Amino acid sequence: MSTPRRQLIEFIEQGSIPAEKVVAALTVVKVTPDGKSWRTFIDNLLLWLGGLALAFAVMFFIAYNWKNLGYFAKFGMVEGLIVLAIVAYCKLAEGTIASKVSLIVSTIFLGVLLALYGQTYQTGADPWQLFFTWALLMLPWAVIGRFPAIWIVWVALINVSIILYYPIFRGIFGFAFGSESGMLWATFLFNTLAFVAWQLLATTWHWLSERWAIRLLAVGSGIPLTWLVLLSIFDHREVGGFPGLVWALWLVTMYYIYRKIKLDLFMLAGCCLSTITVTVSFLGKHMLRLGDAGAFLFLAFIVIGMGGGAALWLKKVHQECLS
Repeated sequence: MSTPRRQLIEFIEQGSIPAEKVVAALTVVKVTPDGKSWRTFIDNLLLWLGGLALAFAVMFFIAYNWKNLGYFAKFGMVEGLIVLAIVAYCKLAEGTIASKVSLIVSTIFLGVLLALYGQTYQTGADPWQLFFTWALLMLPWAVIGRFPAIWIVWVALINVSIILYYPIFRGIFGFAFGSESGMLWATFLFNTLAFVAWQLLATTWHWLSERWAIRLLAVGSGIPLTWLVLLSIFDHREVGGFPGLVWALWLVTMYYIYRKIKLDLFMLAGCCLSTITVTVSFLGKHMLRLGDAGAFLFLAFIVIGMGGGAALWLKKVHQECLS
């Protein structure tokens, strides 16, 4: 099925649209943004950057003036800013960029408050507890806010909690997996569950259908799994389970979904990158033992060939989508 963008390109190639009208036609079809779109984009970008700059400025201000500020000044400043950010969210229109920025800023202030509490009273808590408590306390705000960015922040905090928790306690994964592989398995399982749940819920809650968030979760699922396969290649004793088999099933599933059901070039490109990385690592492990210079040249050709082949295949898939 031909899209308006593709039809316009065909008209331009056929000369059906005069040269002086091409820019106007591209603007009408929204291939190129108009002045209003640019102003909206810049306004939203400055709003986001301003809100984040304010949040991090408070963090650095407290850290720099740690000895000069009393306990009441530190806690009062952060707690007051949290209240102000929440009030701003309640006063602003629901769903606007300003209200979303206010909620994200209040979430960052919450993390600053937890860090301030831990540093002031020296609770002796492990670092992972800070991020896990932060994620736990911000969960109601994420449910109320209903926009992807704050949920991505929540997923990121859980990932950090897992990464910091595992070296200390290992948990149930310590009996089955090695030191590093257990953390990677836990991260992969959590991100994959979040990825699948996000995709399923996006069919009901349309505010979850932002492609950038779904793609970011896919990256969070693919990176630890690819890392596990690399560990199994270079040091198979440190990796439990069957990462190669899981990786192969993951690739087949991603290909079937994002090639046959719902085309997404970003997902396919990620699969290609993972395949190239694992293939080159496997060949390098077995070919570079003798230090032969020819092996380096062969690997260079493999990288160029696989990279070029992946680019040509993705370009072909894209053209099929447009036709």
